[in-house]
Amino acid sequence: MAVRGGRTVAFVGALGVTRAVYEVLRRRAPGGTESGRRTNYAGRAVDLYAGPATALGAAAGAALPAGARGAVSLAVLAAAACGAYDDRAGAGDPRRGFRAHLTALRDGEVTSGAVKLFGIGAAALVAGGLLKERPVDRILAAVVIAGGAHCVNLLDVRPGRACVGVLALGAPGLLRRGTAGALAAVPVGAAAAVVADDLGERTMLGDTGAHALGAALGAAVVAGNGRTGLALHALGVVAATAYGDRVGRHASSPM
Repeated sequence: MAVRGGRTVAFVGALGVTRAVYEVLRRRAPGGTESGRRTNYAGRAVDLYAGPATALGAAAGAALPAGARGAVSLAVLAAAACGAYDDRAGAGDPRRGFRAHLTALRDGEVTSGAVKLFGIGAAALVAGGLLKERPVDRILAAVVIAGGAHCVNLLDVRPGRACVGVLALGAPGLLRRGTAGALAAVPVGAAAAVVADDLGERTMLGDTGAHALGAALGAAVVAGNGRTGLALHALGVVAATAYGDRVGRHASSPM
């Protein structure tokens, strides 16, 4: 796939869109100030605007061919929408981890966490189908995209941790050329736009931003790897998610 532009264009585009949206949301405070704020782990009030801002920045920042751009936008926006739903509907739910939500589903209760799990998974399957041609590769791609979304969300338990994680995980991808490098630059640019505010405890990504950035990272991995690389990354995100899920049941967790 040929790329119109490159890593710099993708990085600057994602950073610029994210920062612009964040500033607009801060000034206009849609739905009232209180609806856009949350109390963090330390009891400080922070805004939630970094979430939708990074999601829109990641969805709009890539200079890519139509097929890749559509796949990434779908994965990012669907992950963000599912995360936003959980941010609202699941804010007071004490249950943590996949097992708790799947148990509730088995008992007939559809929790916001279950909606998020299956919604992101379905979007990742479609995105994987757009990015890869062979059935096995498409399934592996879906696992990597959905797993990336959930892994970054597991990091979002302290100020700046998810943003810094995205910057660290995405940085090696910037060394790649073509589509893979441009895709890696998108979440890195979006995270860079709000990391200072996140670390300063003025904002937080929430599930909205964490899932969106993680899905974008996963898409970059998919674009830059063949079947062997996809399989290794799929195993990695599944192991990391399982470990984080177990730890999250005994500690503060975004899910």
